[in-house]
Amino acid sequence: MSEPGFTPDEMMTIAASRALKNDDVCFVGIGAPSAACNVARLTHAPDITLIYESGTIGTAPDVLPLSIGDGELCDTAVTTVSVPEMFRYWLQGGRITIGFLGAAQLDRFGNINTTVIGDYQAPKTRLPGGGGAPEIAAASGEIFITMKQSLRGMVEKIDFYTSFGHGDGGDHRERLGIDTKGPTMLITDLAIWRPEPESNEFAVVSLHPGVSRDDVQANCGWTVKFADNIEETPPPTDLELQTLRDLKARTKAAH
Repeated sequence: MSEPGFTPDEMMTIAASRALKNDDVCFVGIGAPSAACNVARLTHAPDITLIYESGTIGTAPDVLPLSIGDGELCDTAVTTVSVPEMFRYWLQGGRITIGFLGAAQLDRFGNINTTVIGDYQAPKTRLPGGGGAPEIAAASGEIFITMKQSLRGMVEKIDFYTSFGHGDGGDHRERLGIDTKGPTMLITDLAIWRPEPESNEFAVVSLHPGVSRDDVQANCGWTVKFADNIEETPPPTDLELQTLRDLKARTKAAH
């Protein structure tokens, strides 16, 4: 599905990194969001402020952290504050412009499940849980989500609401008194999605190189909507690819 020279996973991470700006204050999830945010910091957004849940502010890790408690985050941070201060003053105080989250399960309105697969009382799989993601999803200015597409991951109905996206669609957030934008972008290994203006249902706005509409539909559990003017995501530049690969290589060597 991808052109020679880069993988779908690399395309996803780099496309996600491009969504970030130099003046963003970004609350970073572990995993794919962390890779995207640090590629942005090492390329086009050197002054971005990266914040992790453990209280590290303005962190600039040389390798990708294994968890929010990774010492690498504290070592390179401008400052580290207590977790209550991080959530009450920084996040709930409206100082975070972007929350960058991953998902185990996702629906068409950007609602995220990272709690259980199956029935909550007798789950097939117990997932890592929400951590700070429910608060990040509610209090950040807007939310970017990045995840690999699969029929198991992108589902008609999620098994558990861990982090609230656009609920049932439309103005559901507003009706609940949540005054932040919620999910404004979904970046997968196949495409870039944005919510439609009225319904807030995600629609594909850009296909990654070599990816067809059929590829996207085959790896999504709901009937996909496509924007009227679909673009092709620009392929990774040499600098973007080298930066990501060097970061991954440093991380592998360190861990």
